Amino acid sequence: MTAKLLVLGTGHIGRAIAHLLSSAEEPPGFQVTVADRQVAPDVRGRFARWAEFDASPASLTRLLDGFDLVVNALPFHLAGCVAQAAAKAGTHYFDLTEDLAATRAIREMAEEASTAFMPQCGLAPGFIGIAGYALSQGFDTLERLHMRVGALPQYPANALKYNLTWSVDGLINEYVHPCEAIVAGRKMEVPPLEGYEMFALDGVHYESFNTSGGLGTLAETLEGKVQYLDYKTIRYPGHRDIAKLLLQDFGLAGKREVMKEMLQTAIPTTEQDVVVVFVTASGLRGGQRTQVSFARKVYAQTWAGQPMTAIQITTASGACAVIDLFLQGRLPRAGFIRQEQVPLVEFLDNRFGRAYEAAAAA
Repeated sequence: MTAKLLVLGTGHIGRAIAHLLSSAEEPPGFQVTVADRQVAPDVRGRFARWAEFDASPASLTRLLDGFDLVVNALPFHLAGCVAQAAAKAGTHYFDLTEDLAATRAIREMAEEASTAFMPQCGLAPGFIGIAGYALSQGFDTLERLHMRVGALPQYPANALKYNLTWSVDGLINEYVHPCEAIVAGRKMEVPPLEGYEMFALDGVHYESFNTSGGLGTLAETLEGKVQYLDYKTIRYPGHRDIAKLLLQDFGLAGKREVMKEMLQTAIPTTEQDVVVVFVTASGLRGGQRTQVSFARKVYAQTWAGQPMTAIQITTASGACAVIDLFLQGRLPRAGFIRQEQVPLVEFLDNRFGRAYEAAAAA
């Protein structure tokens, strides 16, 4: 049976998700429609089915009617509106949001729903929660779980050592909003841009620091089961100090549009990026203190017959894999679905999830 899927949002990630789903060669197949408030001519030429809409609740509900599943790749502030429309239309809902408030609202909608709601699909939150939860298992006593993700330029050439590789709104969000963590066994909020550390992976030196949203629901799932849990963003050394100067010392955290315009004006985009994933878990196992780690580097390359950036590959493949597993009956059919409910082994064996294995070795 072919599932009817609607992909809302035709930006870099939305187009990548639609491409992966519509070009899947293995059964089952997908009938994919893309939609946005304005659909560019090149998108119309690439996808046979497309639609335009306004963001009003009534328009969204009409648009979603008749689809089995909607993938929301629109800006984060539209997540609640789209989820409400999905509930009214009886359409399963998936999204990529890192916004904690939107996720909480969607979870409340899902409590009495007969359809499934799975926000925070993608990379971080998303795949990182799947990997982190898998590593947390098998310990007699789980002491620490540290999760690190970075979307970076392969060739940094400015003071920030950074290029724009994904949503500027999402980037600012994670730099200014409080971050969840578990400290000494207690779930709490910690400030963004703090918790600074440095590490090396494959001979390359990185820094990492607290950012918001990457844990997804993992802090709640593991509360009482781990002493220390955190999520930090990976950057090249020196980035954090400049970001902190701009957002905190210069006060641009409270002037979001100014910060957004500055980044979009001064920082170039790049299609030559790399995504770094690094997870470590440690604790007692069989009376011995043990550490296990999971690391991946995924580079921009041609994937599924199309040139893609690393952030497109990892985010789109993450979303497509959980959607595929859901439609195969491997995940609950109703209510709120957490990323950590996805078994890592099944994810990596999935036709879309294999991107994290093959792309890492390319």
